Amino acid sequence: MSIVVLIMIILAYLLGSISSAVLICRVCHLPDPRTQGSNNPGATNVLRVGGKWAAVAVLLCDVLKGMIPVWASYFLNIQPLMLGFIGLAACIGHIYPLFFHFKGGKGVATALGTLAPIGLDLTGMVITTWLMTFFFTRYSSLAAIITALLIPFYTWMVKPQYTIPVAMLSCLIIFRHYQNIKRLIDGSEPKVKSKSTI
Repeated sequence: MSIVVLIMIILAYLLGSISSAVLICRVCHLPDPRTQGSNNPGATNVLRVGGKWAAVAVLLCDVLKGMIPVWASYFLNIQPLMLGFIGLAACIGHIYPLFFHFKGGKGVATALGTLAPIGLDLTGMVITTWLMTFFFTRYSSLAAIITALLIPFYTWMVKPQYTIPVAMLSCLIIFRHYQNIKRLIDGSEPKVKSKSTI
């Protein structure tokens, strides 16, 4: 591993550690998403506690946290396998943020950001899978889980050189959803509804 790759991995983790949900809620004078709703600092929970526009802002920032380091590394001519690990570092930063006591979100939006530089075809399949699952079920968690299960297969079809780190990322996302999986099984997982005042 070169020093450039190591630096990019560290920078990706640090960028991922910036909690968009917490900061945007503070700026907008909204409740802390870590103590409201599902207690998850992510776009879906911000939608519950703060409404659509705050959730959109969080979503965009979380996507950029994954996209920026991977795209920058691509222009540094870093090999595909290492690009995957840089993206993985950004997601780990989001899930276990250094600046927020290692208590972060589920990593779905940041993972999408890391996949975007790989190709629009892969990104399109991922977004379509999530949207279709969410549209028919109204469960954000189920949409994330099904999408995470399918991402390695999609990657293998279009950019097989990224399959290993993407598969590792998928396992991490599914692990972070283990409580959601339990609630989906026992029927207590809440469906997503935006804040009625918006």
